[in-house]
Amino acid sequence: MKSRVLLTFVSIVSLVGGVFAVSAQDEDVRGAFLESRPKTTNLKGPSRRHRRRPAKTTTNANASAAANTNTTTATTSRLPSRKAQPAIGLGFTIFMREPSGRAIRIEPTREFRTGDRIRIALEPNTDGYLYIFDSENGAAPKMIFPDARLDGGENWIEAHVPVEVPSSEEPEERLRWFEFYGDPGTDRIFIVVTREPLNGVPTAEELVAFCGLNKDKCPWQAPADVWQQMEKMTTAQVKVVTTQNFGQAQTEREKVAMTRGLGLDQSMPQPSVIRISASSKEPMLVTVLDLVHK
Repeated sequence: MKSRVLLTFVSIVSLVGGVFAVSAQDEDVRGAFLESRPKTTNLKGPSRRHRRRPAKTTTNANASAAANTNTTTATTSRLPSRKAQPAIGLGFTIFMREPSGRAIRIEPTREFRTGDRIRIALEPNTDGYLYIFDSENGAAPKMIFPDARLDGGENWIEAHVPVEVPSSEEPEERLRWFEFYGDPGTDRIFIVVTREPLNGVPTAEELVAFCGLNKDKCPWQAPADVWQQMEKMTTAQVKVVTTQNFGQAQTEREKVAMTRGLGLDQSMPQPSVIRISASSKEPMLVTVLDLVHK
């Protein structure tokens, strides 16, 4: 990827793998994803960007209740309820920079030319963890997110709080977009959203420490057993719907929500593509995308 884009991160073009026809269910898929968005967003609220993941807390309430055979129904009803988790979903939109500087939605099947500049917005529908791997021209995939240089290697994400790649808040204009250059080629991108951290994959302090001692081995490359687990999920059944909003400019409200990490509410534009696991029991959603530079 580094031979064709200005930054080492992720670029997205076309959707492949793990899909079955859902044309008759488009509205159900779209509704299932968007209904969990907040109704409104306070755009003047404090920024939630660069937040550390919350510390995990444990409770023995359920274990205590199970151990106590004399627990009454009234007591049981006061135990914290476990809300059913939705199937993992991911929405994404590709924006291209116009000569005027505006960010315009483009089709995910577009092929790019030298000089094109794009930015990607990723929107999960659940709290979890984000990993992005890049395979350049069939080479072994390398983890390009999380990055030890960014936010201390953190990869925790919140439901409907978008991840903008690269950030429009970068101090220099050239860093705010991916720019295509060099020889034509294809990168295959694996975007992984999980409920729990992936075993054997370093993040946060562990990733920072690893890269600090092994600069020649970063970006980190997943070992075969870890990679097989993710590759297996590329064939899982996924519901997909595309929104025909190509050519529309990014709104000012979107920009504020994006850069401040405030979340996208139900009044804001939909992602261009929404993908949701067919089963709520799946522990992760893997989206495989190709970046094509002609």
